[in-house]
Amino acid sequence: MTTPVLTYNPQPARPALRLPAGACDSHVHVFGPAARFPFAASRNFTPADAPKEALFALHKVLGISRCVIVQSAIHGFDNSAAEDAIAAGGGHYLGVALAPHTVPDAELQRLKAAGFRGVRFNFIPHLEQGSTPQQVMELTQRLAPLGMHLQVHFASGLVHELAPILKTSAVPVVIDHLGRVNAALGPDHADFRALCTLMEDPNFYMKVSGAERNSPAPPYAEGAALARQMVERFPDRCFWGTDWPHPNHTHVPDDAALVDLLVSIAPTPDLLDRLLVQNPQRFYRFPA
Repeated sequence: MTTPVLTYNPQPARPALRLPAGACDSHVHVFGPAARFPFAASRNFTPADAPKEALFALHKVLGISRCVIVQSAIHGFDNSAAEDAIAAGGGHYLGVALAPHTVPDAELQRLKAAGFRGVRFNFIPHLEQGSTPQQVMELTQRLAPLGMHLQVHFASGLVHELAPILKTSAVPVVIDHLGRVNAALGPDHADFRALCTLMEDPNFYMKVSGAERNSPAPPYAEGAALARQMVERFPDRCFWGTDWPHPNHTHVPDDAALVDLLVSIAPTPDLLDRLLVQNPQRFYRFPA
């Protein structure tokens, strides 16, 4: 049997940066506990449990009071673990589901009522959901009446072929992890330029999470620099997240260091407040 992999620090440090009231971590996952919420047979690795209790404890240390839980491929299309965490979050935790493009309307309505604000599709080889981009665009016609958005996760080079298709979406589109660009290639690389061009369309939003993935190594300066460009150019359509508990990573990131990196990503109080408070409040519609 595969030994479960611990992908996060169970004793997180406290960041130096004090976050504004109402700060939102807009991209996390929950894993298990597997005894209650079994992992999908299709998973590409077996993580150690990263349950809601560990997530809530992390956010208390980091100074985060709101969160968007994104369903992980570890649990496949069974959104139960994320739904359980949302229910326990008292209105401070919302979600984005994984579902096939054939998901029934009744299930979409149920997910919305449970606190899910959108549906995510992966176009990453090890996370593929078996849907074509055109099939996903057809699904957006059914998401629109529900007020749900589309979230997409893709390898950076796919931005060129996906962009014209995604522009036909009937709902807002959130792009994961700065488009998974290689930050070491800099702001003039074709992939990052294509992302910026796509973001000129007001129907698109960007998660500037992932500096710890798209940079060569800590302190993740290259990723922070690209994230800052995106935040400064599109201050009202960017979100940030830790990506806890950091699946499919090369190392276990320091969550406090990721918070402190916000000084470089959103260097003014106004930009930081928009990124962490105003934008997620408006887009995800957290209860007052």
